Amino acid sequence: MAVTLSPSRLSLTPSLPHAHLSPPMSVLRRLSLPQLRPHPHRRFSIAAAVRQDTTVWTPAPLSLVEPAAESIFHVSIDISDSPDLAASHTCAGQYLQLRVPVSDKPSFLAIASPPSFAAASGNFEFLVKSIAGSTAELLCGLRKGDVVELSPVMGRGFGIDRIEPPDAYPTVLIFATGSGISPIRSLIESGFGASKRSDVRLYYGARNLKRMAYQDRFRDWESSGVKIVPVLSQPDDSWTGESGYVQAAFSRAKQIYSPQSVGAVLCGQKQMTEEITSILVADGVSSEKILKNF
Repeated sequence: MAVTLSPSRLSLTPSLPHAHLSPPMSVLRRLSLPQLRPHPHRRFSIAAAVRQDTTVWTPAPLSLVEPAAESIFHVSIDISDSPDLAASHTCAGQYLQLRVPVSDKPSFLAIASPPSFAAASGNFEFLVKSIAGSTAELLCGLRKGDVVELSPVMGRGFGIDRIEPPDAYPTVLIFATGSGISPIRSLIESGFGASKRSDVRLYYGARNLKRMAYQDRFRDWESSGVKIVPVLSQPDDSWTGESGYVQAAFSRAKQIYSPQSVGAVLCGQKQMTEEITSILVADGVSSEKILKNF
């Protein structure tokens, strides 16, 4: 067995089988501690090489960070200097990764603004839920002008072409919970022929009205042909609308008369999306017409 401490310091070779040789203490004293420990930057470089992160990150300043609801923030990012990034957002439901200066751990965020918005305003808009200890929480604590990093736009979006033309799919049922309303906003505001369909409903679930973002947009969404059905799981005594969970509220008033002409769009809590999918499929709706963005 050969014991080698450093190419220039000590090399004891050859050794007898199973022999355990220790270098003299005088030699060990001459070896400084830093030489025995890898440099921290070298460890980081090795880890990065193993990770093989080939993502191209684009720095971009925040143009707005403000509350949108309780624990949910409206975040706008200026991408006017990155026209290729702006142009890559082509479908509602697409998303990207975001990094903040104090953390290398990225957060996946669905783009809330419609694809045309970036070209018109030079901004991407997001709806971000602040979760303790997460990158999202760090993002929500930043201010206008702070720089974050964005990955390329990812995903194929909702694939709305699968429920077109509108006259073939007159019923479109949309389901969202919490910040899952973010890409649904993109869908509604990008236009998917809602006004040409006879029955377009959005079941939007939140704990209470304080946790429900985009209430100021409901009127415009309704005027575009989307009926809004708010569902509160923990409403106060003054609430007269739907209560409980989204899937239960939908089950009480499904009204699916022609399942082959029904399309659906889902985004939000996993349990909700799974249960709604099961309900729709059991009623004869094709799973290929149930659209998700992940």
